[in-house]
Amino acid sequence: MRDVIQRMVEAEAEAKRLVGQAQAEADRTVAAARKQAQEMLETARRQAQAEAEQIAEAAVKAAQAERQERLTQGAAAIEAEVRLDELVRRRIVDAIVRCVCANP
Repeated sequence: MRDVIQRMVEAEAEAKRLVGQAQAEADRTVAAARKQAQEMLETARRQAQAEAEQIAEAAVKAAQAERQERLTQGAAAIEAEVRLDELVRRRIVDAIVRCVCANP
């Protein structure tokens, strides 16, 4: 009977040791998984930030290009409106000369 009890005690101790080893292995596995997840998260965060910066830079360039295009179009529109044909220029010059010379 003593042998049976001794074997049961030994079996129980072995079971506790195996459970402890399994728990330690599980803890290591969880820690490794957390570390890998953290690294993946950080990589994804850096990539997202780089993409956001590229998008912002592209938007700024597009806005600058659009601004330049609008300035060019506005300048062309002003120039087209301000152009005077030859007859109008002569009349303006004649009017200026008359004003300067005081001839009505």
